[in-house]
Amino acid sequence: MDCSVNYFLAIDIGASSGRHLLGYMVDDELMLEEIHRFPNEMKQKGGQLIWDIDLLFNEIITGLKKCREVGKIPSSVGIDTWGVDFVLLDAEMKMSSPAVAYRDKRTNGMYEETDRYIPDRTLYAKTGIQKLIFNTIYQLMAIKKQSPETLDLAHRLLFIPDYLHYLLSGVARTEYTIASTSGLLNAQSKIWDDEIISACKFPRKIFGEIVPPGTAIGELTQDIQKQVGFNCKVVMPASHDTASAVMAIPAVCDQPLYISSGTWSLMGVERPTPDCSHKSRIGNFTNEGGYGYRYRYLKNIMGLWMIQCVKKELGDKYSYTQLCDMAEESTNTAVVDANDPRFLAPDNMTQAIQDVCAETNQTVPQNAGDLAKVIYNSLAICYSRTAQELETLTGQTYDTIYIVGGGAKADYLNKLTAKHTTKTIKAGPSEATAIGNIAAQMIAAGVFENLNEVRAVIRASKGGLL
Repeated sequence: MDCSVNYFLAIDIGASSGRHLLGYMVDDELMLEEIHRFPNEMKQKGGQLIWDIDLLFNEIITGLKKCREVGKIPSSVGIDTWGVDFVLLDAEMKMSSPAVAYRDKRTNGMYEETDRYIPDRTLYAKTGIQKLIFNTIYQLMAIKKQSPETLDLAHRLLFIPDYLHYLLSGVARTEYTIASTSGLLNAQSKIWDDEIISACKFPRKIFGEIVPPGTAIGELTQDIQKQVGFNCKVVMPASHDTASAVMAIPAVCDQPLYISSGTWSLMGVERPTPDCSHKSRIGNFTNEGGYGYRYRYLKNIMGLWMIQCVKKELGDKYSYTQLCDMAEESTNTAVVDANDPRFLAPDNMTQAIQDVCAETNQTVPQNAGDLAKVIYNSLAICYSRTAQELETLTGQTYDTIYIVGGGAKADYLNKLTAKHTTKTIKAGPSEATAIGNIAAQMIAAGVFENLNEVRAVIRASKGGLL
């Protein structure tokens, strides 16, 4: 066992996969080592799309055991996931209902239902959160409307990473960046907005203490220690995966323009203050919380979800690299609105794209290359439009777009983005979310003094990260 290296473990769980990555320093360079990788997907159960939390936690334990097996024991561990989704717990802190996934159709009609309690303009002025049908507030309203007894029995709400941290440590806390995605957090005060909660008639008791990223909430429970063979601290990173990814942007400027490119494409800038104005609301931009109480001023774009679905529908016959190559060779010029709600959770993504192309009198894509070409072109054009909107709203001009996350490796999409935005593209790191997760743990441990120091190391750590 190597005791001379100080390891930090990021457990990064996305909508399609999860991974355990160890971060450590070697000669002033930040290095990454993957320990465990596992699939994740929404499942149909009882007529709803749900997350299999038990399966996810079993994979978390498997990855921790592998750290022990290879003799690399982390000094701390932190978990990040996607936003908005949650579990409800009873008085014994046990799950009282399934963890329903954000793409489930239960929220249909909840814009109108919620507006009966509190107007959209008031919500945005308070929270600064983009109007998306799967936001936590609309999910809770769906429960209130469809099964009110579920809320009546609930003792606590924890977002997915909060609950997984609780299972590891036995300590229930709500991390700030993940809570900020809910549509229930006040953008200015950075705490639960009691006026919204009261107006919606949600039980106030389910909303617990909020802590900032980098908070050490405890250690592994005795039971978990017995299972994995060691003990370590549990540190809440920026638990929303985009918040962690933004931490790893290797930018020199203070407010970089970025795309966190994965299942979703999150395009925006980092700002010291929120913009909850009418113009920002009309533009449908969001003010999500970031590390150090900065704000991620961004727009959600459908992202690589579209190509992920098509790849699966093609029987996983082609790799993403092959799909990019075939797209580059395609002559199809059709473009769809990447944010069309029909692409959120269609029964068949290929058919949905073909239907939209037919309805708009464009050439209908018939093969893998044409489908990929339509998706990548549509995303790049959406990026260009969003960049223009950001420049108008912020009053700034950006000459560079930093692309981080898995999509940073999509060279053809990056080329199209450069073409349509006429901006310089700087791609990487591809594991930005895990790096940001590790960075928050390292700052908490005193390895780095602040985020600027971390970003300087990331810029210099080419071999280990990019």
